Amino acid sequence: MKPATLQTLFLLRAHPEGVTQLDALREIGSFRLGARVWELKAEGYVIETRWVETFSGKRIASYVLHETVQTAAFG
Repeated sequence: MKPATLQTLFLLRAHPEGVTQLDALREIGSFRLGARVWELKAEGYVIETRWVETFSGKRIASYVLHETVQTAAFG
């Protein structure tokens, strides 16, 4: 996994409420959040895209990572 993709994964885990492009730019210096999310999805991560409206009325994407805890099967 690319270092930028790994940083994006950590960012998504740190912000369960969602990550926008501006968040990614501020926190990890990434201009290509959508591309990194696409790479994570290709690796099997479940990431939801939520559309949020800014104060100026524009719609932007906010990405939310959905991770499930796998439990061992007994029996």
